[in-house]
Amino acid sequence: MRSLHPWRVLVLGAALAACSPVSENGESEDVRRPAVDFRLEQLGGGEVELSEWAGKPVILDFWATWCPPCEFQVPELNALYRAHREANDVGVFGISIDEGGPEIVREWAAEKGVDYPILLSDGDLARQYGAVGFPTFVLIAPDGRVEWTHAGVIDREDIESRLAKFVTAP
Repeated sequence: MRSLHPWRVLVLGAALAACSPVSENGESEDVRRPAVDFRLEQLGGGEVELSEWAGKPVILDFWATWCPPCEFQVPELNALYRAHREANDVGVFGISIDEGGPEIVREWAAEKGVDYPILLSDGDLARQYGAVGFPTFVLIAPDGRVEWTHAGVIDREDIESRLAKFVTAP
C-alpha cells in the first residue's frame, strides 16, 4: 500500500476515532455480508437500483458536501469511472447523504467537476452499510455481497487493486 499523505492520516484518524468496525488501515473486518439493496434518485433524473447491477462489481462512495476530505475523492473517482465507463464492467456511484436537497448537491458536484453518477440518500443507508465517517467506500462483489469497505480517503490504484479479481484493469 502506498504511504499516506499527512491529510489522509488526519482523515483516517478521525474516522477511526468514531468507534468504527474498521482496522487500523480504515478497512472493514466484517465483510462478505449481503449488500443492502436500494433504489435511489439520481442527480439529474432517473433512479438507480443496486439489483440492476447484479453480476458486476459496484463501488459506492458515501459522502457529503460538508465533508472536506470528500472533495479529495472526486479526481480519483472520476478517473475510476472514466476507465470503466466504456466497458460498463463496474458501477461507480457517489451517494450523497446531504439532507438539504438536490440543489446543494448539484452545485457542489458541478463546482468539483464530478463525472460519475451521484445518487441522493440520507444517513440511514450509509449506516446500513456501516459508514461511521465520510467518505466511506463499499465494494460490492458481482455476487451481491459486500467484499470490502474503507473509511477515509483512498487512491484509485487501491480501489483498482480490490477490483482486480472481478475485472481486467483498463
